[in-house]
Amino acid sequence: MALELYLDLFSQPCRSVYIFAKKNNISFDFKKLSLLDGEFTHYGEDFGKISLIRKVPALRDGDFCLAESIAIMLYLAEKFKTPDFWYPADLQQRARVNEYLSWQHTAIRMHGSEIFCLRLMIPKVMGVEIPEDKMNAALDDLNSSLKLVEEKFLQDRPFIAGDQISLADLVAIVEIMQPVGAGVDVFEGRPKLSAWRDRVQEAIGKELFDEAHQYILGAQESVKSMDSSKMQVFKPKILRLFM
Repeated sequence: MALELYLDLFSQPCRSVYIFAKKNNISFDFKKLSLLDGEFTHYGEDFGKISLIRKVPALRDGDFCLAESIAIMLYLAEKFKTPDFWYPADLQQRARVNEYLSWQHTAIRMHGSEIFCLRLMIPKVMGVEIPEDKMNAALDDLNSSLKLVEEKFLQDRPFIAGDQISLADLVAIVEIMQPVGAGVDVFEGRPKLSAWRDRVQEAIGKELFDEAHQYILGAQESVKSMDSSKMQVFKPKILRLFM
């Protein structure tokens, strides 16, 4: 049985797994899901056998199933012996990668996702506009996280762990591109962050980078044609998290 990856490329973690597998020439069966198209495959019984937490990304490798993007990429790195720079053997470089991966969940990921939801998803699903003060507070949180990416994690290095791209940079770029998909240019006025993005894009390859991000960068148009009635399943979660 071929390696299977269940992915929705509107999702930041899914994009990181997709890029990592493609860049390293790992053969896989792409099981495409799309929540914005009203596909809820991951809520079905069959997907529940692959991932009990019913979230993407998910991996199936024969009888072995795995959830969580970072766990999946580390599994792929070990199994397919990907180049060392992705998850360096050097103790301190690996520590840099681990430090960023440990931090990002409740910082840049949370704040970028919040902007995406406030600007696009909530107006579509809830039919309401977000108050200006709430949006400004969310932008302040995002800006604080972006400042830490520059000043704490990048500093004067080309990449987070040193001179070469790593899993930390890959996870960072997909998260930072999420608010861009909602119309927020996070790179404006940030030359250091912009230069880092260009280096990451070059290391990944522009064609693959654009391929992975074409859906999120077209999100504003996609949301306009989305059937909001199919998205009502998310209403309780949105109310709990953002309203």
